[in-house]
Amino acid sequence: MAFLEHAWSLAGYIGPFVFVLTIVVFFHELGHFLIGRWCGVKVDAFSLGFGPEIAAFVDRRGTRWRLAWIPLGGYVKFHGDANGASGGKSGDADAMPDDERKVSFFAQPVWKRAAIVAAGPAASFLLGILIFIGSFYFEGRTTLAPVIEKVRAGEAAEMAGLQPGDLIVSIDGRPIAGWGEMQRIVQSSPEIALNFVVQRGSKEVPLTVTPNRRDVQTPFGKNRVGLIGIEPSTDARSYIHQSYSLGQSTSMAFRETGFIVERTVSYIVGVFAGRESTEQISGPIRIAEISGEIAKVSIWAVISLAGILSISIGLLNLAPIPLLDGGHLLYYLIEALKGGPLTERNQELGYRVGLGLVMALMLFATFNDILHVGPKLLRAFG
Repeated sequence: MAFLEHAWSLAGYIGPFVFVLTIVVFFHELGHFLIGRWCGVKVDAFSLGFGPEIAAFVDRRGTRWRLAWIPLGGYVKFHGDANGASGGKSGDADAMPDDERKVSFFAQPVWKRAAIVAAGPAASFLLGILIFIGSFYFEGRTTLAPVIEKVRAGEAAEMAGLQPGDLIVSIDGRPIAGWGEMQRIVQSSPEIALNFVVQRGSKEVPLTVTPNRRDVQTPFGKNRVGLIGIEPSTDARSYIHQSYSLGQSTSMAFRETGFIVERTVSYIVGVFAGRESTEQISGPIRIAEISGEIAKVSIWAVISLAGILSISIGLLNLAPIPLLDGGHLLYYLIEALKGGPLTERNQELGYRVGLGLVMALMLFATFNDILHVGPKLLRAFG
């Protein structure tokens, strides 16, 4: 009986994870598909997931739409490709008749191939922005007022001169509408001087605050964040619900997207510089855990997670690593500059290196997941 309860609980994590990942993957691949069709390229297959098929059908243009058992990605296979990653020509490509060659991916001019490849990340960004617009417009946002109730002794806020009762107006020129917005900026800026403007009585006071770097244990692992040592009022009157027009929602959606991109790039640079912890690198196991926990909050929270993941996947795919979309775009840029493609041998070497890098990252992320989730599973099923 206990095993069945744990199994049911596990399903509560897998369901939201599959839902979120399916949305994100579908729109990313749909970008490749639509621009490919627009450019006159035949699409042999559109797959959600990898491995054996669960179900499939062939549309009137000959594209096989397939749903596969392993829901950890997907692909669009264009005519003439060796595989779903557009990793070079298929073995029989050179023997194609002219009418087939004309609609194959490899025979298109470089600008068309670049547009098709770039459409995937573009669709990922577009999905994220549309989700954020919908979330802000239909749900609004409930947050605490950015009023300081307590300043902890010896922390960065006290040293900078912040006082109880201060209303935080802006940080680095960015207006602060709620406590959560302030908190997110501070946490993502450890050891970076921030220019606060606070309202104190009838006056606005400028202050420079440098958050201290701390390792904080969260339900999803250890995060290295910035803290300044302030606390808000938790009185019910301190909560603010804000509604937004379509224009405001659109503006905030772009700001949200910019923040995710900025934070992601900053984190990657920080990892290589030794400022950030690699424990935050997560794979499918921890994403499933996060999806399950967020599903307990609301359906909008799950959809918002899909938006965040979509932006992150779009950004990751732009990395100039062969095998990813950014690697293809790098090849096409070189081709355009030199007036011809790299040799097949050099391209193949690049794909092998790219595959090695991607596999190493996946293994490392999965290892992090096991270290984080493993003890929880042992306690649950032990």
